Amino acid sequence: TALISGFSSLPWLVKPLYGFISDSFPLFGYRRRSYLVLSGLLGALSWSLMATFVGSKYGAVVCILIGSLSVAFSDVVVDSMVVERARGESQAISGSLQSLCWGSSAFGSIVSSYFSGSLVDAYGVRFVFGITALLPMITSAVAVLVKEQHVPGPTRGQNVLLANPSFLESSRENIIQLWNAVREPNVFLPTVFIFFWQATPQSDSAVFYFTTNKLGFTPEFLGRVKLVTSVASLVGVGLYNGLLKRVPLRKIFLATTIIGTAFGMTQVLLVTGLNRQLGISDEWFAIGDSLILTVLGQVSFMPVLVLAAKLCPEGMEATLFATLMSISNGGSVVGGLLGAVLTQVFGVTKDKFDNLSSLIILCNLSSLLPLPLLGLLPEDDSEIVSNENVDIEMKSN
Repeated sequence: TALISGFSSLPWLVKPLYGFISDSFPLFGYRRRSYLVLSGLLGALSWSLMATFVGSKYGAVVCILIGSLSVAFSDVVVDSMVVERARGESQAISGSLQSLCWGSSAFGSIVSSYFSGSLVDAYGVRFVFGITALLPMITSAVAVLVKEQHVPGPTRGQNVLLANPSFLESSRENIIQLWNAVREPNVFLPTVFIFFWQATPQSDSAVFYFTTNKLGFTPEFLGRVKLVTSVASLVGVGLYNGLLKRVPLRKIFLATTIIGTAFGMTQVLLVTGLNRQLGISDEWFAIGDSLILTVLGQVSFMPVLVLAAKLCPEGMEATLFATLMSISNGGSVVGGLLGAVLTQVFGVTKDKFDNLSSLIILCNLSSLLPLPLLGLLPEDDSEIVSNENVDIEMKSN
């Protein structure tokens, strides 16, 4: 299981590479549409093989790796399409586009969480794999309808790299443009904030072991919690889109960080058993806690997506957005590692939880540390638009 999980995550580690390929090398005359169709076909192939022929763990690893590559590549392409459509728009419009995408993702997660377990019990694993194979095919079919300007490519029989040096020149220019974009203060400084905001220590793993080994939460109950968190993600997206998409980014980060820190402390009640003294069972408390924290987490993450989309220059949408998201994910990895170190320092193990309350308190308080860096973010939407106009003027000159 660990081997399969590790291999499935590999394609997600090089998302900027997919963005660079999509930006620099049009496929059949299109930078987005063709790669989206190809990703869907790869995903359908991998899950079809899982539903029919695959019978060994090595075959399963290969198919899951291909399926993960399909999802990661299509994720980059779709992100770039959203960035292209959000360029020049207000923060509210950009927020609506991101809300539509992440709301759709949350809705899909709700459907899969609700039906996957029952379908496996009723019809078996291979039947579910077969159903899963149909979904990437739908993606490929819908991708054909995407409106995109045709990009002239090499003539038939020519080698893309050798016979058409413009592709090499374009690739070189894209690398230079990416480097110049990342060095721009209006891109670099917000990226620094996003990294440190994600890099604070996390106690999730220790709390997970406590709920399973100490409280005895079953996989079935954890599946229900997963369903609740999927619904909470959809609620968070709707809350942001309906009420917060016009609120300045600094205010959203400040409010969600402080409120999230306060509600994160409620896990101490679960660890110490105070929730039972208040007449709330462990199960209901865990569900309510996950619901609130997921809503806050989704509300606070939406501005990250909006900000990243607004920072991407023309022609580098896929590459730079994927790079910014990779930096954000890198911050999360650092936060997980710091949390693991603190877990060791406090002597918390999968069977020993004496200092878990102290660990939770410290990790939650550390979430406040990036707040002094809020000044690195643009003050309001007009500042972002102004920076975009400067970039356009520089390109024109």
